[in-house]
Amino acid sequence: MPLPYVLLSAAVSLDGYLDDTGPERLLLSGPADFDRVDGVRASADALLVGAGTIRADNPRLLVGSAERRAARRAAGRPEYPLKVAVTGSGDLDPAANFWHTGGDKLVCTTDQGAVRAARLLGNTADVVPFGPALDWRALLEHLHDVRGVRRLMVEGGGTVHTQLLRQGLADELQLVLAPLFVGDPAAPRLFGPGPYQGGRLRLLETRRIEDVVLMRYAPTAPGSGPDATAADRHWLRTACELAALCPPSRTAFSVGAVVVAADGTELARGHSREGGDPVVHAEEAALAKTDPADPRLSGATVYSSLEPCARRASRPAPCAELILRAGVRRVVTAWREPDTFVESADGTGVLTAAGARVVVLPELEEVAKAPNAHLPG
Repeated sequence: MPLPYVLLSAAVSLDGYLDDTGPERLLLSGPADFDRVDGVRASADALLVGAGTIRADNPRLLVGSAERRAARRAAGRPEYPLKVAVTGSGDLDPAANFWHTGGDKLVCTTDQGAVRAARLLGNTADVVPFGPALDWRALLEHLHDVRGVRRLMVEGGGTVHTQLLRQGLADELQLVLAPLFVGDPAAPRLFGPGPYQGGRLRLLETRRIEDVVLMRYAPTAPGSGPDATAADRHWLRTACELAALCPPSRTAFSVGAVVVAADGTELARGHSREGGDPVVHAEEAALAKTDPADPRLSGATVYSSLEPCARRASRPAPCAELILRAGVRRVVTAWREPDTFVESADGTGVLTAAGARVVVLPELEEVAKAPNAHLPG
């Protein structure tokens, strides 16, 4: 199911503490960065915080700039983004600023928490339960499918950031580093303990803003199970972009492929008809650039804009077989192969029968189809 683009935003000190340090709050950012944050808020469809942040900071969570609010209205959007509070217990202060400023409010909680939240808030906010324990993926699907949220800004706290990043649901981390030492062992840290996805984050941008530094990161490590992670979506988009590089053909699909190790290292990429070879397929081209003895292949993921082929006349082995021979056991694709050139193609069936996992992201299907719009069917 499609999910919103999830952006985590936070400011930290040099010793790794968040700026929500209780009643005597230490503001780590300055006016210029606050204005930047206001602009990011204005770009979002929804703003999300945990109940702990509401209790500790009593935020209003608004778009402060009148010009930005006017631009939202001119674009046919609500003046303020939807405000989302996440709580397991439903323990929310009905007098908090969060509920009495801005536009629409939503509480995402557990079955038990919904009873308490509804009793405390009344008609102040919509309350939606997500089972006996909070299900983040179901929550994000609800925001996307029911609330129309395509871009979600998450402003804390540390528990919320930790859960989203550990589950591979965060597309981007915007981190502002302030030139201060807090030194308080009781101050909250940005992330809590526990297992995170492996690999290094990809640095998207660094920017000086007065005396603080903005750093934007994106995860790179592929998922390992049946559910797609934010990194999976990134790499599959990359494969779809590669498909646009294919020399045009009326007798073959334009496909892009990327091979990525479990730690997020790109091992190879390729696209159909690459290097002047009129019949080479994308997965074939990418795998040809890897070392067959590379131990990382067994934990790698192949991203292909089109389902790997199960049968072909131009080469002895189809791409599904080449992937299995390489030792790869996870494939992420956007589009199942139609009957345009091969009837009843089922590369997914070949892969799964051999024990590989295939994940399909239909939200990228139209992007994958775009370089093939000239083909029949």
